[in-house]
Amino acid sequence: MVVKRSGVTEPFSREKVISGVRKACQGRPVTEDALAQLGQRVEECLRASGSAELSTHDVGLAILGPLKDLDVVAYLRFASVYRAYDGLEDFEAAIAELRAEQAFALEDGAPVPAPAAAS
Repeated sequence: MVVKRSGVTEPFSREKVISGVRKACQGRPVTEDALAQLGQRVEECLRASGSAELSTHDVGLAILGPLKDLDVVAYLRFASVYRAYDGLEDFEAAIAELRAEQAFALEDGAPVPAPAAAS
């Protein structure tokens, strides 16, 4: 069950997760299959927590990691709403963090995720 900010509780919906992420991915080269896989990863992550009730905040956090791996532009779009970015400074800080993560991954020889293929 997911507890919304209003206090209302509703069942977890993988389709709602996919729908929200789809908006962030609009115009990006992300396939429906990739969205479905992301929805599955998010659901598995939340189920693995073992909590009977999760907040919408928990759901949002579970989305951010897989979305960052899928498409960084969509990640920034989603994060800007989820984290309520107030201005350019928030975007600049998020972009700087992403660049630092990519530079670290390159130093470690880890693969940097490639953009998803278009549908």
